[in-house]
This record gives sequence, structure tokens and C-alpha cells, in this order.
Amino acid sequence: MTDNEGAYCTICGGMVPAGMQDIKQITVDGKVIGINKLDFILEEVKKLNLSSNAEIIEEIMKRVCALNYIPTKRKEVYAEVLLNEYNKL
Repeated sequence: MTDNEGAYCTICGGMVPAGMQDIKQITVDGKVIGINKLDFILEEVKKLNLSSNAEIIEEIMKRVCALNYIPTKRKEVYAEVLLNEYNKL
């Protein structure tokens, strides 16, 4: 594959959309998950200077869910992992 052909998914073989460099991988219950714009989201929430974990989680999840599919039954687990990512900043 040459650079001008584009990038292909290693799982399904389809074309990778432009902007994939904005996807960060996190591990949720042992599975690697890609979250679109995660670094940007975490930086934006950090700028809000929120004081409680509940407020931080609410803002992160609101933004993450707007750009990514998060299964309803897994939101609490995702929230915990995303808060850990936030705390690494």
C-alpha cells in the first residue's frame, strides 16, 4: 500500500476515515476500545476546574457520548476508566 492509497482497518479491511489520529485507545474490562477525541475532551474538562469527581465524570461522559457510542449498561465502567485517564493529566 502506498501513502496515497489511504489507510485500511486491520480488523475489517475497510478504509479508515480521516481524523483517526484523534482516536485514543483505552482498556475497558480487558478490551481495547477507541474513543474519538479523548485527549481533546479531557483537556476541555480540565479547563473547567471542577472540584468533584461526580462533576468531572458528568462532563467527560456528556462529551464522550456525543462523539462515541457507549453501551448504556457499561456507562459506569467507562466512566471509571475515563476518570482514571483524566487523573493522569
